[in-house]
Amino acid sequence: MDEKIFALDIGTRSVVGIIMKKNGSSYRVADMITKEHEERSMLDGQIHDVLSVSKVIEDVKQELEERHGELTKVCVAAAGRALRTHRTSIKRAIHNHPLMTYDDVSHLELSAVQQAQYEMALDATDTKSTDYYCVGYSVLHYYLDDQPIGSLIDQQGNEATIEIIATFLPKVVVESLISALQRAGLQMDALTLEPIAAIQVLIPPSMRRLNVALVDIGAGTSDIAITDEGTVTAYGMVPVAGDEITEAISDAYLLDFPLAEAAKRQVSEQGQAMMTDILGFETEVSYETLVGQIEPSIDLLANRIGDEILLMNGKAPKAVMLVGGGSQTPDLTKRLAKKLNLPENRVAIRGIDAIQGLEDKDHLPQGPDFVTPVGIAIAAKQNPVHYISVEVNSRAIRLFDMKSLTVGDSLLSAGIDLSHLYGKPGQAYMITVNGSTIPLKGSFGTRPSLTLNNEQATLETPIQHGDSVQVQQGMDGSPPTVTAEDLIGDMTTLDIIFNERRYSLSAPAVLINGKIANREQCIRDHDQVEHLELKTIGDLKKLLQKLGDQELDSSSSPSLWVNGSSFPWPYDVNTILRNGSTADLTTLIQDGDSIHTKPQDKASYAELLQLLGFEVKEKVDVFFEGQPIELNKQRIRVKRGEEELSGDDCIGPGEQVTTEDVDHKPFIFQDVFRYVDIELSQVPRPFELYRNGKQTSFHEPIHPGDRLKIAAPQRVDS
Repeated sequence: MDEKIFALDIGTRSVVGIIMKKNGSSYRVADMITKEHEERSMLDGQIHDVLSVSKVIEDVKQELEERHGELTKVCVAAAGRALRTHRTSIKRAIHNHPLMTYDDVSHLELSAVQQAQYEMALDATDTKSTDYYCVGYSVLHYYLDDQPIGSLIDQQGNEATIEIIATFLPKVVVESLISALQRAGLQMDALTLEPIAAIQVLIPPSMRRLNVALVDIGAGTSDIAITDEGTVTAYGMVPVAGDEITEAISDAYLLDFPLAEAAKRQVSEQGQAMMTDILGFETEVSYETLVGQIEPSIDLLANRIGDEILLMNGKAPKAVMLVGGGSQTPDLTKRLAKKLNLPENRVAIRGIDAIQGLEDKDHLPQGPDFVTPVGIAIAAKQNPVHYISVEVNSRAIRLFDMKSLTVGDSLLSAGIDLSHLYGKPGQAYMITVNGSTIPLKGSFGTRPSLTLNNEQATLETPIQHGDSVQVQQGMDGSPPTVTAEDLIGDMTTLDIIFNERRYSLSAPAVLINGKIANREQCIRDHDQVEHLELKTIGDLKKLLQKLGDQELDSSSSPSLWVNGSSFPWPYDVNTILRNGSTADLTTLIQDGDSIHTKPQDKASYAELLQLLGFEVKEKVDVFFEGQPIELNKQRIRVKRGEEELSGDDCIGPGEQVTTEDVDHKPFIFQDVFRYVDIELSQVPRPFELYRNGKQTSFHEPIHPGDRLKIAAPQRVDS
């Protein structure tokens, strides 16, 4: 039984409806009608008035239904307005796969189309993949294990590769087309592109090794396809077509647009036409006269098409085929041949008679106008792009049907980037622990919530036509909640009595911003944290010293008063008692301990003041007879009340002393003899004193490092 195909060519000037019958590999036109738009509701292939266009579509549909029964689905093509193309390839491992079927190959082709859409969006920073719909594609090459092959069907191997060129149009173009169909009670069965439709029927794969350009010149756009090396290599479009020629005739002869369109066709077909302008004057115009009047517009159309072909192909092709009503523009073939530097017979207009595989062509219109409608019906079935509709967050989204679409695919088509829907991580804290900067991470945000038809779903959940997908953004994370014990580890509590005062401490001890912290205290951003061991009495003493004047360090250190000023007693504890027993700084401490310290009670006044920074004595180191000698003398006098301290006198904590400077005189050679014993019998007679090899005297000042000796006078030669 013949398969019935309903196709529409929705052009800028008219709508062509066609009923095709498919029998095996051949096609037959069962019916065809054309209705022109009552208003200029389309411009450059784009629907500007959906209601008006849908009315014409509905009229065409009803007339065909009267003769062929109910029509619910239709194959359509889109013009190449704002056309974009992308070339890509996709690979699949098939080593464990049975013989590849038609469905397997189709799925791989459409996966390549989806990849092309994604890559196209990456290439253009101002473009989202969701801004464009795929309206057709052509397979450039099939490969099996990296070797070119004519077809993958019933093949086996390790890896299959398909290279395609996919064509995309702005979403608004496709959406307006679908809306017009729906208003006319039709569902889009398959979508293709007008140059794909024409090339499919005029240049079969066996002829695509030739470098040929096919141009479908409609009323609003001129769509271009290039073949070479056995495949379709590029698609393009220029927004200049037959309407520009009609408008030029209208301007030149003061004609209404429909009259100018009729005159253009009549001149092209009959060589002359009678025109009546808006003032009522009649003028008979010949082909040559018309060409002369509108020559700039013809050149513009030829130059724009020629430039686009050269840009797409990189050179002039071997031949150019023209189809579509605009291709009959007077003198266009000659001027385009000149633009491309081709012989005139290499640029030709092709009609339905050139379509291969089409039966009963003699009963059909023979001009180029109907090549595209026939091509739409055939191409939409051979390389169809089927769409399904789903709702994403109550918004209608269309996806091309790959037979295995998922929730994730619907989100991509809706322009929803899931990475932006995950809750943001909570704010991180930067803190310092014992001098090292470390980060504290906030909690992770939650993942977005996905439902399909009000049931929980994942990105991999399959979807079908009419499904409803809802996605909600995940919750943001929170800043870190970290306590001192979380950061440092287990902390034990120590209740200790130290010098009659009770303290509650933790081990290890934790200081936050210089203040003691308990285990439950939370860490905040930019906190300075220190942790110290608290195992021994020595550790406890260091902690109390580190805390300084803070409340925790209540162990008052004894003082010494010098010249009316208080100085801390500089000596470590001499006696430590732990729970009444003698201990030392290495003794371990435990919860409940009572520790008492008693400072050293006496010390040499000279040693003590030296520790406090007073220069009690002045010293100088010299060498006498080669031996080191340290000389010293009192710099200050120290008194306790009226008593002057000397020798080994000691003082204790709480005492008061005063100091006064002693008259300072430099050390002289004679001072050495207070520190050395000299055997007079060993002293030469006569003798001299020497400092650093030079003669000196007993009263000569000496300095650190001087070398002194007594020796016989050195003989001086006369």
